[in-house]
Amino acid sequence: MTTAIITDIEGTTTAISFVHQVLFPYAKTNLPSFVQQNQHDPAIQKLLADTRSLAKVGPDAPAVPILLQWIEQDKKATPLKALQGHIWEAGYHHGSLKGHLYQDAFEGLRKWHQQGISLYVYSSGSVYAQKLLFGFSEFGDLTPMFSGYFDTNIGHKKESQSYRNIQEKIAIAPRDILFLSDVGAELDAAAQIGIQTIQLVRDETITPATNHRQIASFDEISL
Repeated sequence: MTTAIITDIEGTTTAISFVHQVLFPYAKTNLPSFVQQNQHDPAIQKLLADTRSLAKVGPDAPAVPILLQWIEQDKKATPLKALQGHIWEAGYHHGSLKGHLYQDAFEGLRKWHQQGISLYVYSSGSVYAQKLLFGFSEFGDLTPMFSGYFDTNIGHKKESQSYRNIQEKIAIAPRDILFLSDVGAELDAAAQIGIQTIQLVRDETITPATNHRQIASFDEISL
């Protein structure tokens, strides 16, 4: 019996194009000015220090070029993801950004929430960015539907221990959890600890993972 659903974002609830053609360019364009304007904010100072530490450079090295290079490389670096979240927050509050969700994803999540199923998000984007996307979505504030959010602080998405960590946090048996993602390696990692899996294959850019059930829409999910 499925009592909890963990969903990925990019390619699962949200178009890959929104992330790569809207969010990432917005962060890249605004990152230098944002860092300059907020360089004395303790939270931003810590993220810049974490960036230098991860890049193994000195404490006085400029962090902005490193962060911009990570954006180009689509590097899943925790301080970058956190900083992007701060930049996107300004965009959402100013009305420059609206979080994209597929219609079927919105309807599926709403239905499951109404049925009493616990909903969680696990994405390489920071928890902060996740809450912004769902909080300022095209369908309004959806954050009350979710019971929790997880990012790379819990572990990397292609490692089975990350899913064990999540399972222990939410205290639900693996067999009662369903994980939704478009990435086969992530589904493999979740399946290794006994979590149910379904792959979203929304377009031809996704590599089908034949050892997982494949669907093109949340409408096809029957619990």
